[in-house]
Amino acid sequence: MTIESFAAKCRAALQAHPDARGRAQVNLLVKEALKDPDFVATYIPEGGPERQVLYEDPELGFTVLAHAYSDAKASGPHDHGPTWAIYGQAAGATVMTDWDCIEPSSAEHRGKAARRQDYTLAPGDAHLYEPGVIHSPRRDGPTRLLRIEGLNMDRVKRYPYDVVAA
Repeated sequence: MTIESFAAKCRAALQAHPDARGRAQVNLLVKEALKDPDFVATYIPEGGPERQVLYEDPELGFTVLAHAYSDAKASGPHDHGPTWAIYGQAAGATVMTDWDCIEPSSAEHRGKAARRQDYTLAPGDAHLYEPGVIHSPRRDGPTRLLRIEGLNMDRVKRYPYDVVAA
């Protein structure tokens, strides 16, 4: 599988179903790509950058990224603004936390989120985060991921969340 053939399959799924059904199909395509050792070695290599855009669709805007982390790293609770994201675990493990929104974030004030659950993404796993779903990843060692964003998040303004007790 090449990045071009993978992106073409994602595009076809999202064009046929520009809703949750299409995103679920893309999630399955991510799992399929992660089973291909040549795809992983070529596009998500050890020692790669923390964030590398592999493909950005000129019409639909979805973006395919490779992430390689050499050490532990964590992010706070966040959503992907108006869009969705799929995290696909290529190597290592990511502990994900899902959060309940207590107060939405905005330009005027920080939101509030309470921890709901933790789970681990192992190699081959992929998880879809729909628009507005608050989550946070934690990596305790080297990890590599294939990630799809509904829009390139480099161009999307997001607002932070503070953690509160449930």
